[in-house]
Amino acid sequence: MEERRMIGSPKLQVPVHIRWMIRRDMPEVLAIEGQSFEFPWSEEDFVRCLRQRNCIGMVAEHHERVIGFMIYELHRNRLHILNFAVHRDLQRRRVGEQMLRKLVSKLSPQRRNKIMLEVRETNLSAQLFFREMGFRAISLLRDFYEDTTEDAYLMQYRYVATPAEAEEAVTSRISRLAG
Repeated sequence: MEERRMIGSPKLQVPVHIRWMIRRDMPEVLAIEGQSFEFPWSEEDFVRCLRQRNCIGMVAEHHERVIGFMIYELHRNRLHILNFAVHRDLQRRRVGEQMLRKLVSKLSPQRRNKIMLEVRETNLSAQLFFREMGFRAISLLRDFYEDTTEDAYLMQYRYVATPAEAEEAVTSRISRLAG
């Protein structure tokens, strides 16, 4: 009983190893997906998505167990999160935060400088989580989902360069122009 209370504690961070998703992760990913969403992706949905050249899957592992995952697409100037979930027993333990920090570390001022995602209007916990992580709702997408008439919020995280990165970008631009 004590263990159950500890799992729900918002103060305890679960350290995770974040790595690329592989085929044998699928049973654990599907279990997390099934418990997380009213309209979960099927295994076929995951496979179809991950076969695309610009689609990437990552998992968060704790003690060799998959406890969270993220599917995202690479685009020219942005990353687009398609699916994101953490095992319900380990939510509010900073697993999602660690996965997002890994994704944010892939941003740069020169290339991909923002992350986009859609969140159901009824998914308040996801809205609050992404807002806490620096995302902002930038528009409302009417009747967005195929499975319901529910709307979605389009949320965006913008990369902000550190002063050193901004100075380096200006210096590099000047030297390119000076030839």
